[in-house]
Amino acid sequence: MSFSHFRHPLDVSRHPSLEPEVKRAILASWASDASAVPDNPGLRQPSKAHRPSAVDDVFAALRSLDRNDGGTRG
Repeated sequence: MSFSHFRHPLDVSRHPSLEPEVKRAILASWASDASAVPDNPGLRQPSKAHRPSAVDDVFAALRSLDRNDGGTRG
């Protein structure tokens, strides 16, 4: 599944059929500095994403996974 399937990072964390590890991998890639928008480091736009998202939204999506996981990551 590519970034083009998701409009917002929370769409990733709420996706019903993706495993948590897959969600984390997608979001980690989204949060990566490699996806930073030039001259606007607060935004991330992976190469196949339709539009940029705030890096804070990416981190919020990751935190939502932690809450849903009971905070028990290894």
